[in-house]
Amino acid sequence: MALATRPEKGTAPGERPSPARSLWDSTIGKKAVMAVSGLIMLGYLVAHMAGNLKIFFGPEDINGYAHWLRTMGEPVLHYEWALWLVRIVLVLAVVAHAVSAYQLSRRDIKARPAKYVHRRKRASYATRTMRWGGIILALFIVWHILDLTTGTVHPGEFEHLHPYQNIIDTFSTWYSNVIYIVAVTAVGLHVRHGFWSAAQTLGVGNARREKVLKATANALALVLTLGFVSVPVAVMTGVVS
Repeated sequence: MALATRPEKGTAPGERPSPARSLWDSTIGKKAVMAVSGLIMLGYLVAHMAGNLKIFFGPEDINGYAHWLRTMGEPVLHYEWALWLVRIVLVLAVVAHAVSAYQLSRRDIKARPAKYVHRRKRASYATRTMRWGGIILALFIVWHILDLTTGTVHPGEFEHLHPYQNIIDTFSTWYSNVIYIVAVTAVGLHVRHGFWSAAQTLGVGNARREKVLKATANALALVLTLGFVSVPVAVMTGVVS
């Protein structure tokens, strides 16, 4: 006598789930979504850091860059269309990354209801780093947008398309420096472990490439952390004023 199988959630009895749904429901599918969305965010971080470093070339450079972001794609695209496309892709990547990370975490907890007698310290450290780093980054993104994009919580007089002065205003306060430096440190740790995990998930990693991938992950994390931290440090020390 054949046993009845339980249909996938969201599908009618007897109906086979679509390939996309089957992939999403699988652990490897969720890990792949995390890897691809993570690489999209990594690309954005590198570009964002490069844009931030324009502050060292003076107000005309970084203010001009802020204007270019809104006119890129013209005349094919209208004003700010390309920027909004980037924002939409980034938001989708963040949501996909967060949802898949949460669901994988819940799945892992359900699969291991009993605590291990001997916990693996290295794996536990990596897991905690990614989990808490993700929460810190989510909170930071909200604060960062409200500070330097909308000006809602900006400590000075927010000036649209004048990031040079806005950045100086922000990093002239001690609490903004603390929030920013803690957040970008979390970014570095997240990238260091996440890049390595993404490479393994996408099948890029192997025994021969292990050292290269680890070195690349460490280098990316270090460059991003130092690049982002250099801006508040420059304001604090008067290098940028």
